[in-house]
Amino acid sequence: MASIWSETVSLPRFAALDRDLKTDVLIIGGGIAGLLCAHALREAGADYALVEADRICGGVTKNTTAKITSQHGAIFHRMLRRYGADLTGRYLGANEVALRKYRDLCGSVDCDFEERDAYVYSRTDRDLLAREYEALKKVGYPAEWAETTSLPFSVVGAIRFPRQAQFHPLKFLGAIAKDLRVFEETKVRELRGMTAVTERFEIRAKKIIVATHFPFLNKHGLYFLKMHQHRSYVIALENADPVDGMYIDAAQNGLSFRTAGDLLLLGGGGHRTGKTGGGWRELEAFAKRKYPNAAISYRWATQDCVTLDDIPYIGRYSPTTPDLLVATGFGKWGMTTAMVAADVLADLVAGRENPYTKLFLPSRSVLHPQLAINAGEATVDLLRPTAPRCPHLGCALRWNADERSWDCPCHGSRFSEDGNLIDNPATADLDLHSPR
Repeated sequence: MASIWSETVSLPRFAALDRDLKTDVLIIGGGIAGLLCAHALREAGADYALVEADRICGGVTKNTTAKITSQHGAIFHRMLRRYGADLTGRYLGANEVALRKYRDLCGSVDCDFEERDAYVYSRTDRDLLAREYEALKKVGYPAEWAETTSLPFSVVGAIRFPRQAQFHPLKFLGAIAKDLRVFEETKVRELRGMTAVTERFEIRAKKIIVATHFPFLNKHGLYFLKMHQHRSYVIALENADPVDGMYIDAAQNGLSFRTAGDLLLLGGGGHRTGKTGGGWRELEAFAKRKYPNAAISYRWATQDCVTLDDIPYIGRYSPTTPDLLVATGFGKWGMTTAMVAADVLADLVAGRENPYTKLFLPSRSVLHPQLAINAGEATVDLLRPTAPRCPHLGCALRWNADERSWDCPCHGSRFSEDGNLIDNPATADLDLHSPR
């Protein structure tokens, strides 16, 4: 169950930390957000170090579908209603800046960078697309309406974002990581003030950036209430008709499409982590109907942190921790928003103004309906009298038969069949003394 990206590249290796360390900026987490932060700080001449518990890009980053786009699903009519045209336009603007930065960086890196149009489509709900299209026009984004697509079914319409991009994320990250100050196999066990404690050594820093996908400190920021995690699935098909861009369904549980060389990447089957959904079976059934001559070359799954309001949390971890920073909650759009995070956090570290800081403020209002849903889900599974329990906050785990893992429906931690930690926010392995 490896992605096409991890199977087709060898990443550079870095030594583990072998001494106590002092640095101006410590970055915790070696996925795309952490590595782009490190790259931005290096370019600015800052003193920094990045630590990764295992190998760089060993978590969610290797399982992306690798679309670099400002097209983030049918979210902009909701964003316009909540925040108005100015903030909605800023969100789009921040992601367009990220896209331009990728164009510049990928120009000197062999990473299969290709410009592609990005589409959000619907098979049934033309009114939803019309609201989305009108919202984009109000904020001045040059989206275009399309009546037909290259998808293997009819649609009631689609919205095109021109000149977006796709790439091989691990080729890109491997190239930029090789010159960075990185320590692999260096797990941060806890933070004592501005000192990060690993198994053997301590790292003292003036500022710390937590880029661990789901933040691992529970006593600040209330991220366990402000986010939930969502799993989705991908199969890579050979001998399938290609599509002429990158496509995502406006419906939450629809399908996504993009090509990667001669392969068609088909995504979907998603569900809240710890719940049930269509998974690979849904994708395989669709492929059998629409691409009967195709064969599956790769399959993988990924996990996304979803915020209350579709906007990531980038900035101060909490109002009381001015030197502790965070980047999380990218939803399904971690390629562009990780670049946004690197830009915003590098400016915060340097004390510079950034036009997008307030937009992504982690301490913004939590008064959204999703908060009650998150709290209700957590309460049910906290009270459910079954074992095993998640070491994060004690929720009852669910057995995921398709992926043979123990999954937490409260906050999204996942563990292997043997109890080894796969996905955070848990920081410890699972004690499997109780029977299933």
